[in-house]
Amino acid sequence: MIKQTITLNCDMGESYGQWVKGNDSQVMPLIDMANIACGFHASDPKTMADTVKLAIQHDVKIGAHPSYPDRLGFGRRTIPMNSEELTYTLIYQIGALKAMCESFNTELHYIKPHGALYNDMIEDHSIFESVADAASCFALPLMMLAHPDNQPFLDIADRYEVPLLFEAFADRAYTSNGMLAPRAQAGAVLTDSESVLNQVEQIINYGKLVTIDGDVIQIEADTICVHGDNPQALQILEDLRASF
Repeated sequence: MIKQTITLNCDMGESYGQWVKGNDSQVMPLIDMANIACGFHASDPKTMADTVKLAIQHDVKIGAHPSYPDRLGFGRRTIPMNSEELTYTLIYQIGALKAMCESFNTELHYIKPHGALYNDMIEDHSIFESVADAASCFALPLMMLAHPDNQPFLDIADRYEVPLLFEAFADRAYTSNGMLAPRAQAGAVLTDSESVLNQVEQIINYGKLVTIDGDVIQIEADTICVHGDNPQALQILEDLRASF
């Protein structure tokens, strides 16, 4: 049984027009932090507004969830960009959600990149620096993958005076280098509550987890993410809440 408490976050507002993704209305009451899409991989102005209002209704902290400009690929493809282009692209997206929050008299609390950008900034320090540069413009914390070696990221973030929030994933398998297993790999997405609860308990209570390759790695996280488009997301979140 999990003995410690930790915040739960989830990617939200990823619908677009008549295309509906996720189950935001049922997921929102079960989480503490909502990573709201900013329009470049999913969402549109009304979806952003509706998701912000839903977060306010359930007293959930709002985070910006920007991505590469890749609506066709749902932000899961690497889009080559120079450092300035990437920084300005992120400022554009974050600024849009910040303005939307202010229109409802609430505030933006943090930034969490999406998809390929989220993975790329861990593997390429120059990309991470562009992201940190954008975050510094808003004086907001940057959420990133908890990694066995966080020091290089802490050093870069310190230069930009950007606080870091480290997260681990409840419903994703990891590789031995501390990265998320590619979605195309068998077993990369955990869909049963027992596997998820076991992984989260190991992370919270012992600061470690067993990778998809059977190795044990160290993970220290401030928050746990559950993907809202996971078919078992509601059950997983309810079980996690019951175990806290």
